[in-house]
Amino acid sequence: MRESGDALVLLLAGGIGSRLNLLVGHRAKPAVPFGGIYRIIDFSLSNVMNSGLTRVGVLTQYKPLSLMAHIGDGSAWDFTGRTRGVKILPPRTGELDSDWYKGTADAIRQNIDFILANPSEQVVVLSGDHIYRMDFDAMLSYHQHKRADITIGMMVVPKSEIHQFGSGIIDNENRIVDWEEKPQVPRTNLASMGIYVFDTPYLLRTLERNRKEVDFGMDIIPRAINEDRVFAYPFYGYWRDVGTVQSYWETNMDIIRENSGISPEEWEIRPNPEYGGRPMDRAPARFLSCSQVSSSLIAAGCVIEGTVINSVLSPGVRVKKGAVISNSVIFEDCVLEEGARVDLAILDKRVQVGSGAVVGHGDNLTEVNKAYPKHLYTGISLVGKEAKIPGGVSIGRNCIVNYSYNEDNFHGKNFLADGDSA
Repeated sequence: MRESGDALVLLLAGGIGSRLNLLVGHRAKPAVPFGGIYRIIDFSLSNVMNSGLTRVGVLTQYKPLSLMAHIGDGSAWDFTGRTRGVKILPPRTGELDSDWYKGTADAIRQNIDFILANPSEQVVVLSGDHIYRMDFDAMLSYHQHKRADITIGMMVVPKSEIHQFGSGIIDNENRIVDWEEKPQVPRTNLASMGIYVFDTPYLLRTLERNRKEVDFGMDIIPRAINEDRVFAYPFYGYWRDVGTVQSYWETNMDIIRENSGISPEEWEIRPNPEYGGRPMDRAPARFLSCSQVSSSLIAAGCVIEGTVINSVLSPGVRVKKGAVISNSVIFEDCVLEEGARVDLAILDKRVQVGSGAVVGHGDNLTEVNKAYPKHLYTGISLVGKEAKIPGGVSIGRNCIVNYSYNEDNFHGKNFLADGDSA
């Protein structure tokens, strides 16, 4: 019987994540806060831990410092000890800029020495920017039962979304017989989750075979389907790619929505409570006599004097008397002064909203953001880290307030999605 610990995990955490806009301006996408006390990568790391896998390489690239600090020595996920560990694997830069990771397969290829230094029967390749729970031990057993060279985690998605994913056509034994990478006219609704199991010798031979093959979905998988044994591993649980502002906001809202399928506590997802030297397990949240809270997640350290509706608040948020937060995601240590209002917005860390100021003013949701029409188009506004919105200022829908903005950056009282004051 196979032991989970025999498999080596390579976790891809280097994508630029540009569709999350200013949320990834100072951090890697997997390091974006999520669900009050977590980071996105906590879900993949916890799934690895809960599956009994003990050796992990995390492949970083863009803005890796916050991610590296968050992972630390891996002790938050029990990855410390003689036979277990987590290692950060940056690109092998130093000779040429082109030595940066060119794709998923190239990233693994550049770390063949790590694979050789950690002998294993199988290699599990994951993405660090998805929200889900999965038992990789069961997937590894399935892979062996099928005598597969490659096994790909796959699930049914709406056909309207299949253009975002690799998609596979399978036979009655779940063997993949054809493949389309991000098809505009799909023939199937079976999407790749970006989760792969490879037999280690097969992976090493494949990576050495043609160094021009830099991506699994575009290059290696289509060829392997024609020549080798490639199977789909069907997944039926909750899984979300939170790569856009809209999907990120919706997935946070799922946490506070009944019967949505997501439950980080039941899934045994672990955060790093000591990240950055500021403990996330602070004193309990305080709800003063004038506070009103409904359908919301309130993390430790929050002080609520005002009203919070249908929102997710990270540790240390202060909502003062008469202030209202609704339909929003608020990061650590933000402050809403008296009478401030925030609706349908995402506030990064340590934002201050002045007395009587409004973020998310108006009900016209058709005015998309002029600079980023594909990022902000449903009314969600973004406020960057450590921005200070002066009292009385009104920010409209689909707006962006950049990092560290303060009263010197505001020359009027009303701001719209095109960035101009009105």
